[in-house]
Amino acid sequence: MHGLDWAVMVAYFGVMVLIGWWSHRRVGDVKDFFTAGGRMPWWLTGISHHMSGYSAVLFVAYASVAYTAGITVYFWAFATIGIGVGIGSLVFAPRWNRLRSRIGVASPLEYLAKRYGVPTQQALAWSGSALKVFDIASKWFAVATLLHVFAGVDYNVGILVTGLVTLFYCTVGGLWADALTELGQFIIQAVAAIVMIVVVLGKLGGIDGLWTMWGDLPAGHRHPTTPTYTTVFLMVYLLVKTLEYNGGMWNLAQRYMAAPSTHEARRGAMLSSLLYLFWPMVLMFPMFAAPLLLPDLDKPENVYAVMTTEFLPPGLIGLVLAGIFSHTMAMVSSDANAISAVITRDMIPVMSRKARAWTDSQGLTAARVTTVLFVLLTMAVATQAENLGGVLKIVVNWVAALMGPISIPLLLGMLPWFRRCGARAALTSWAGGLIAYALVYYVWDVSQTWLIATPVLVSLTLYTGLGLLASERTDAVDDLLTAIGEADDKEEGTTPQDVRGTTARV
Repeated sequence: MHGLDWAVMVAYFGVMVLIGWWSHRRVGDVKDFFTAGGRMPWWLTGISHHMSGYSAVLFVAYASVAYTAGITVYFWAFATIGIGVGIGSLVFAPRWNRLRSRIGVASPLEYLAKRYGVPTQQALAWSGSALKVFDIASKWFAVATLLHVFAGVDYNVGILVTGLVTLFYCTVGGLWADALTELGQFIIQAVAAIVMIVVVLGKLGGIDGLWTMWGDLPAGHRHPTTPTYTTVFLMVYLLVKTLEYNGGMWNLAQRYMAAPSTHEARRGAMLSSLLYLFWPMVLMFPMFAAPLLLPDLDKPENVYAVMTTEFLPPGLIGLVLAGIFSHTMAMVSSDANAISAVITRDMIPVMSRKARAWTDSQGLTAARVTTVLFVLLTMAVATQAENLGGVLKIVVNWVAALMGPISIPLLLGMLPWFRRCGARAALTSWAGGLIAYALVYYVWDVSQTWLIATPVLVSLTLYTGLGLLASERTDAVDDLLTAIGEADDKEEGTTPQDVRGTTARV
């Protein structure tokens, strides 16, 4: 890269560090660190939720699918999220917000101890945290791949530099730093995306290329589904992404919790939903056009980086690379904050009696130390990502496939229709889903569609079936579900309160 590109990159990293340092002043206790004190405006909630949902994987793994298979990747990877988050804006966003405002919850898994008991909470916490280690590691490796193609930087050096900058601002500033840097990253990403579209349209002959290009692509590139990415695959992905992006991916639940009221949480979720339906098409248009501009590319995963280095002048290359970095840093910082919340609030107090008596200051210190250790662990695993099968395999075959067993008890347990499901249903569905995944991944030879579908469908069947056949309904569960499910006249959602009283069984 040119010296001007490196200057843009250094300036970008510098701004991220400054935002983290400024956000440090807004963090007074552990709840500020994890939920921004419930003071995040709806528009920032929505943009933060959106930016936290995808990373440089878009420019590596998904770019490869766009180059080889076409528009199908938009439908199963992003339209499903937009629809799922739209559903969640009505169903899940207000409940997450009330968990903070009425129950005093600061961690996405904190309420599980009341809903199912500590053993279930710990099973979901440990398994979910382990899965996120590999998920985040794939993000580090994806951005290191791009940096290697752009500038010849060693993979491990790329992982180290990106990780340390992200680690600084998310450790110092908590969720406020995450959200504010995500806002800045969204702006940088928008400028970079527009630059790439203008350049690609110039290569295609002008603005007419926006609609004429599609007829020149291979026929299969225009279809929402393909023999590999089938209609069943798309429908399963819709189920998985609805669970994942409404709280199964714990960091995204925090965005709903950080809003000052349920109304604001809903508005933020709807904004994120609209962005997922529209914005990925803007980002991916150059990738869809790539077969016409770079035919017969040896490594499709490098297509976006090759387009950038070949088509853009110095300075703009650095801007586009900064935009790509913004995706990964946004997702990883928010993931790290969520995992730190779970470990600090839900896991350590179970293992240590002293931790249960931590002061606010001690809890905040523990949160920051946990964040540091977790991010360093993901960076170490990222150096082995290629040996684990690469980015696409980790993201689709591991994370998407295992998200269902972990998120079904978490999310469905918030809904009144599943009040009969208790700890037995939760643990059985979790274990059954993991066993089903082990069988289809290691024993049986199944298609990618059923690799993803089997664990989530097994978990869903076991959870609902056991609830119907062997009810575990209790007064305490009824009280909890009423507290987070019923709207009051004001829905201010600012002061935690205890759940008391008994709700009559229906």
